[in-house]
Amino acid sequence: MTFSIVAVDLGTGEVGVAVASKFLAVGAVVPWARAGAGGVATQAWANLSYGPDGLDLLAEGRPAGDVVKTLTARDEKREHRQLGVVDYAGRAAAWTGSECYTWAGHRQGASYTCQGNILASETVVAAMSESFEQASGLLPERLLAALDAGQSAGGDRRGQQSAALYVAKEKGSYGGYLDRAIDLRVDDHPTPIGELHKLLDLHRLYFGETVPGNLIRLQGAVVAEVQDMLRRAGFLGDPPSGAYDAPTRSALRSFCSVENFEERWREDDFVDREILHFMRKRFGHRE
Repeated sequence: MTFSIVAVDLGTGEVGVAVASKFLAVGAVVPWARAGAGGVATQAWANLSYGPDGLDLLAEGRPAGDVVKTLTARDEKREHRQLGVVDYAGRAAAWTGSECYTWAGHRQGASYTCQGNILASETVVAAMSESFEQASGLLPERLLAALDAGQSAGGDRRGQQSAALYVAKEKGSYGGYLDRAIDLRVDDHPTPIGELHKLLDLHRLYFGETVPGNLIRLQGAVVAEVQDMLRRAGFLGDPPSGAYDAPTRSALRSFCSVENFEERWREDDFVDREILHFMRKRFGHRE
């Protein structure tokens, strides 16, 4: 009752799953991924044990094809199941049981597999596959591009309800403690894939890495503008000094903490351009 894509980026080490369905909170069921192991999508009368068990097998170094065979061989209801697996070497495999509701099937390529059931037609997985292969850029955006293509080709023939994006990367989580780099879910919405795009944009804003070319020194007109916005936001008193002094640094740190920008906060005299853009949208560009 779902269409999904599992993929690994051999360059960045990211492994991810994107999924959409006419099913409540599909992100709580289908996507499973682990850095250094691979990814699993379990769907169609989903056997949720395929997720953790599949990741354990992948972590042992088992190729995707063996993982699919092992999981389905011991499941008496395998003909009702659908499964997509990609290992950390980029090998892909899938299973579509003979009792899955039509249209149901899968399609693999280099480092990815697309699968779906109760779809408008075979064109859905074909469009997903072609989109992923042609898309450039980062893995999360390519995964969502595949969902977009699948939905445009008809998607789940019952309609839309939920979508999810899960990406694992070593030390990729908030604070770098876990491999859960992206875990976004739209549980119940008339256009869940569109909402998932919005959430990914917000995730990039709050948790994206600061690149050197995106830094602005807090001096001159820039620091005066920042002080004015901090004053109007209630973080800095009057009158501002016109320099990036201790009170301004403290006020900006407090602002970043309140707005959840601690991942982009810097202790030096530079500010991430994304923070500055956010402040300008919220408090207006000082003329």
